[in-house]
Amino acid sequence: MTLDNLTFFLAQDAAPDRPVAPDNSAPTATTESQGASQTPLMDEAGSEGGPPPNNFNMLILLVPLAIVFIMMSMGGRKEKKKRAAMMAAMAKGDKVQTIGGILGTIVEVRDDEIIVKVDENANTRLRFSRAAIQSIVESKNAD
Repeated sequence: MTLDNLTFFLAQDAAPDRPVAPDNSAPTATTESQGASQTPLMDEAGSEGGPPPNNFNMLILLVPLAIVFIMMSMGGRKEKKKRAAMMAAMAKGDKVQTIGGILGTIVEVRDDEIIVKVDENANTRLRFSRAAIQSIVESKNAD
């Protein structure tokens, strides 16, 4: 190592594994074969100069995305709990609305289906899956 190379090596603040070109301010004699093949040193990304890739920038982008994902999943859990509680609370006499918009009164509750009375005069009853009930409009137990 020459003195110029040593001082340049000690003065650099780059990563130790990154190749750095020595200061060539002093004129040196080169042959034609050396002069034609000399190219500036490049970093790992293939670009000349500039800072090395930084993982901190990626972390800055990923943290907010992770927070948004967690918040969205927590909201979904609350809705699932609320819906499960509504399904468990359905009882005979409750007025319900189906996903299709049909309003009626629960006549019978079975394991996986519910019978809803939709017309008082004609005594029309429809059979629905429990999952087809969107909401309880009026609960008989609330009185």
